[in-house]
Amino acid sequence: MPKSKYENIYRDIKQKIESNEFAYQELLPSEHSLVQLYSCSRNTVRRALGRLVTDGYVQTIQGKGVRNIYRPNEQTAFTLGEIESFRESALRNGQVPATRVVLFLELTTDEKLSRRTGFPAGSQLIYLQRLHYLDGVPLILNHNYFLKECVPGLTPEIASDSIYDYLENSLGMTIVNSQRIMTVEKVTEIDEKYMKINVDDYNCMAVVTSFTYNSDGIMFEFTQSRHRPDYFRFQDNAVRRASGHAPYSPPGSPGISHA
Repeated sequence: MPKSKYENIYRDIKQKIESNEFAYQELLPSEHSLVQLYSCSRNTVRRALGRLVTDGYVQTIQGKGVRNIYRPNEQTAFTLGEIESFRESALRNGQVPATRVVLFLELTTDEKLSRRTGFPAGSQLIYLQRLHYLDGVPLILNHNYFLKECVPGLTPEIASDSIYDYLENSLGMTIVNSQRIMTVEKVTEIDEKYMKINVDDYNCMAVVTSFTYNSDGIMFEFTQSRHRPDYFRFQDNAVRRASGHAPYSPPGSPGISHA
């Protein structure tokens, strides 16, 4: 399914902000200029800008316009409010990603695995262990379970590149939402083996468990991502909304004062 116009505009402006084409604290081009630049309606531009506001990239300034407030992170940061692939996160953080597929097999969900993953007993799954590297350092061990019927043609070669790219651009899947739980757990033997962790320095892992759904309402993925704690960092942009106001107010509209 092709991405909507506003989504393409959102991603293009986001890339320009992250690459410093739009410098920190500078105003973005006016709405009128963006409408002309992207050959779209004003509402489409406002929708893209509204998402950038929600993501913490820009802020609307009453009577002035839209200001870039994005500040790059010194350390790798994954996002909370957006479903982002490992490769997308790495590139956004200016790092070189690599993925090694440690294990790739097919299995049938038993009762124990069903309780853990949420897939019905008897479901046919593809199970992967993938080790993610940033700038040559192994930082994340992923345990991925995919509903086999939703990922036809998935191979270890695809899994070593980007599974989400394959799902969206080759299979036409629309990935909608992901429920996440974050915990701290003890280091396992597998963690030690693949991420070369010294348990005298770190005896725990930051663990993100995800249940991810597509546009048909099907949970197609259960993943447990185990992160080295010295590199673990998730970020979010919290927005305080006054009742009756949208997160993005076009320049010139009544503003909201904050105390």
